[in-house]
Amino acid sequence: MSSPAWLNLDRALADTGVFILWYRGEPNAKLFFRNPNIQIYYSRVTRKELLRSPIRDAERRRISMMLGSLRQINPDTSVTDAYTNLLSLYPNLRHHLADALIAATAWAKNLPLVTTNVRHFRSIKELGVIPFLGVLRSLP
Repeated sequence: MSSPAWLNLDRALADTGVFILWYRGEPNAKLFFRNPNIQIYYSRVTRKELLRSPIRDAERRRISMMLGSLRQINPDTSVTDAYTNLLSLYPNLRHHLADALIAATAWAKNLPLVTTNVRHFRSIKELGVIPFLGVLRSLP
């Protein structure tokens, strides 16, 4: 079995679903976030999704510590321009605005998007979508 594509990246934007797997203790998500060879970024919208109420204080602290060890990308002009362009090119994204902002962030910053939700992103030709499938039987 070959190694998953996300294991060989040097930089990536992680989607919210990968963080959720990490929070649940999924071994490959932990491996992904602990890999010192990958610069991991996340979108501001991912932070919002992870920390929205209702959430216990202990959960908030744990997630905030994790996010603090990574690089947050805030929407700047390049991201908002990409967001507008993606909504024009892919009208179906209007039903998934958070995903559209995550996609725009990856596109504007030229980052591959590591996601558990490939079906929301696979039609976007401007993105390099890397599936994160969770538990794998074995790693090299």
